[in-house]
Amino acid sequence: MMDNNNNNNDQFNDNNNEETPTPAPQGRKRGKLTLTKVAITAVVAGLLGGGVAYGGISYINNSGINDTAVPSGSNKSGNASTSNVTVNVNSQSTKAFNQVKGAMVSVINLQKENSNNSTLGQLFGESSSSSSSSSKSQLEEASEGSGVVYKKSGSTAYIVTNNHVVSGSSALRVVTSSGKQLQAKVVGKDSVTDLAVLKVNGSDLKTVASFGNSDKVKVGETALAIGSPLGSQYATSLTQGIISAKKRTIETTNSAGTQTGNATVIQTDAAINPGNSGGALINVGGQVVGITSSKIASDTEGTSVEGMGFAIPSNEVVNIINQLVKKGKVVRPALGITYVDLANVSSSQQKSVLKLPSSVDSGVVVMSASTGSPAKKAGLAKYDVITELGGQKISNQSTLRDLLYKYKINDTVSMTYYHNGKKQTTKVKLTETSSQLKTTTNANSES
Repeated sequence: MMDNNNNNNDQFNDNNNEETPTPAPQGRKRGKLTLTKVAITAVVAGLLGGGVAYGGISYINNSGINDTAVPSGSNKSGNASTSNVTVNVNSQSTKAFNQVKGAMVSVINLQKENSNNSTLGQLFGESSSSSSSSSKSQLEEASEGSGVVYKKSGSTAYIVTNNHVVSGSSALRVVTSSGKQLQAKVVGKDSVTDLAVLKVNGSDLKTVASFGNSDKVKVGETALAIGSPLGSQYATSLTQGIISAKKRTIETTNSAGTQTGNATVIQTDAAINPGNSGGALINVGGQVVGITSSKIASDTEGTSVEGMGFAIPSNEVVNIINQLVKKGKVVRPALGITYVDLANVSSSQQKSVLKLPSSVDSGVVVMSASTGSPAKKAGLAKYDVITELGGQKISNQSTLRDLLYKYKINDTVSMTYYHNGKKQTTKVKLTETSSQLKTTTNANSES
């Protein structure tokens, strides 16, 4: 969460030019390929083929070779036949895909019909009251994503997907790998990790995916992504790549494009397209090692990139979805502050405003501390710089959150910070994340 504080922006400017993951995860509703497009492709291919053939004929005709009569008689000798030679295609990737494909689903986000439609209805004599009641009762497909069936209990099946896939929905529909459509309900969702759990009547679902240990994956090993790129029309599509990096820190944004913090993810070059969000990243053993969530299509300067997709590590997924099933939400300890990374503050402001000694080169700057929060009770104030938590050095924003989330509610942790340039140490008793903390500008994060 972030705090929209104009005074903060007067003091500090956010010069962060890091690449921002696009919300490629959330697949938008797309139309089918038209016959016109297919026909045009075929015509172009035909022209190219004809051009090659024509060039060959011209060469032969100009070579001076005499024409030869076409043989007459029976054409039986021209019959073609097939052989019984077979190729074994049961590769590791194929076996892994076959293990998981039955657990893959498409998730359709249904939302209320756009109110603009009622305006059009009024032009043709429809009353405003009838159009209003009609729009309330009708739902339309807003977007599509993917999901993975990971558990069955009796007739109930549980599905993990991304929070942004289900965000804003009035209702949810799941399409299984066999094409059956099921109503789905949200069990719980978490915007911080971008995960959500759904449940459906799983009487007809036979396959349940298993999670592997994401800490054990190795850079360079084969990675397979399964999902519904562009929606259920291309459900259970498989792409292959490698693990490009195990722990990559990226910025996360909400549906409005506001930065919500950072996430530590697995990077892969397996193709991740709109609609793949919530799908599975698996190893060649058929185990889910990540839930695909985002990709980078270009950096802030507009430079296009390929093969930079990201997945939430399975170890974090398991931890979060178990809490969502148990409580419907994720309960985390909090300091009750908004902050910016010290690296985003100019060296001149570090001296003039923060009064930091030159030896301090990393940490987070407190921008606000909510009333009654652990940080406020411990004496922290605006422009204090936190450098250590629990004896561990803070190097950037994600490190503070990572360190904080290792503790439980009501734990007491030591903290080192600088106040007006003077080093201080204190003890902080952590409490649950406050719902009163407000989301903010792109520069600030909340913990």
